[in-house]
Parts: sequence; structure tokens; C-alpha cells
Amino acid sequence: MPSEKMSIVLETRARRPHRIAELAAARTRRHALLGESGRLFIIAADHPARGALRIGQQPLAMADRFDLLERLCVALARPGVDGVLGTADILEDLLLLGALDGKVVVGSMNRGGIAGTSFELDDRFTGCDAKSVSDMGFDGGKMLLRIDRSDPASVVTMEACAKAVNELAERQLMAMIEPFMSGRADGKVKNDLSTEATIHSIAIASGLGRTSAYTWLKVPVVDDMERVMATSTLPALLLGGEAAGDPDAAFERWHKALRLPTVRGLVVGRTLLYPPNDDVAGAVDTAAGLLPGQP
Repeated sequence: MPSEKMSIVLETRARRPHRIAELAAARTRRHALLGESGRLFIIAADHPARGALRIGQQPLAMADRFDLLERLCVALARPGVDGVLGTADILEDLLLLGALDGKVVVGSMNRGGIAGTSFELDDRFTGCDAKSVSDMGFDGGKMLLRIDRSDPASVVTMEACAKAVNELAERQLMAMIEPFMSGRADGKVKNDLSTEATIHSIAIASGLGRTSAYTWLKVPVVDDMERVMATSTLPALLLGGEAAGDPDAAFERWHKALRLPTVRGLVVGRTLLYPPNDDVAGAVDTAAGLLPGQP
């Protein structure tokens, strides 16, 4: 990241914080969520706010904000990339860098389930809310819905997600739900990525709120995706998950799932931002080429 650009970010935050709202109001926005291809390719970068900084064997790989922003700017500049998902701090940094013009921008809403803590499944809403998403001229809000059958507190997260779906729908903004059936194994939270569990999570997420008119799903690629995606008519985006040791295998799984009728695109973060060969542009271009309708 050029030092002069980072200097602008740092000086603006320290001396002219009001400039963030001014730039948000002046930002060039897309006319529609979906472009001519009918597909959506979003780069995800909301992991740090939940303390999820690990990439492979590097526990603090995402901790260098300057490095992360440089990788995001490279990714957002590639052909076929429609936008970004992030927490307010990251989205504001990108706004100050001029990287959000013409992009779909999704604010991350509940980041309270800090990775590795005893309260990790308490996914409280500590990030963006519907009002801030609307005020900043962003396009939607994303929420994590992890349901532990043995934890009565999961219903609190469900209720909070339903409220967020309602508040986003009132403003005609996308509500992106990332659902999992989850539990603890050996003291660590694990998402159940079996076909049956993923079907259950999608069925539950699809019914949240007074209306599903503006609800999208963010789903993992698991076995038997035909059965999984037959669970709902809501538009869905495939998530990338943790950075894969074999990116080619991940690309092949995405390629197959992207042919299903309700799957509209990708929301991928670490796999593309921190590829094994460190070629962010190359990884992003490969993923963009998987999307039907892309050149």
C-alpha cells in the first residue's frame, strides 16, 4: 500500500473523521444489486472483528491492517468483482482509499461471537445495524446464524437475526444470512457441514422475519449440493470458508455448485486474499472465471 494513501487514511481518521460520512454520501453507487450477468461476486473481509485472524499455520496473518487493505484493493480492482463484505472499520478504510465507487457494499452486523472464547456462540450484534447501513448508502447487512441444539441461548441469536431481517427489509436492503448448525467438540466450536445439517440450517434461516423478500443466503459448499439448494427459493451465494490447502479443489467445488438455479455467486475472503502463492489477482481472476455469464 503506497505510503501517501495510508497517510490520507490515518490523517483523515485523526483530524477529519466527519469526512467518512461525506465520502459515503458522495460515493458512486450501482443502480442494481445484480449486474447484467445476473451474478454477484463479493470479497469477504469481516473476519478480524471476530478475532479470526488465522490463515493456515499463521495465527496472526490477517492482523496487519495495511497488508489486508492492500490485498482488498487488489481484489476489488479485478474484473468481475462486484463488491465487498466487511465491518464498519474496514469499509471506512476502503472508502477513504476510494475503493468502493460503483461497488456493492455489505456491512457485517453480528461479530460478538469472538473466536475461541467460552461465549463464541453468543453471536450478538456488535457491528453495523440496518440504520447505519442505510445512512452510509451501503447495499445490505450480513449476519451469522449459528444454532447449537444443546444451547438454549441460540434462540436469542435467531430472534436478533429476525429483527435485523425486518429492519433491512423495511429499507429494501439485502439481508444476507450465513446459517450453520453448530456445536462444541473438544472445547471448540465446530460447524456441522454434513448435507443434512446444512439443509436444516437453510430451512431455519429462510423463515426468519416478517418477510423474506430481501433475504439472501450465504452457504457453504458441502456434499450433495443439489439437495441442499433445493431447500429454499431464496437467492444464495457460496462462501469460501477457511483458506484451503488445495485451492484448485475449492475452485472445482464452487464451479459445480454455481450451476445450481438458486446460486447467484460467491462471497469469498481468505481463500482469495491469502492464496498459497500469494497471487491475489490470479486467485480472484480464477474465481471470477467460474461465474456463469462472466467473460
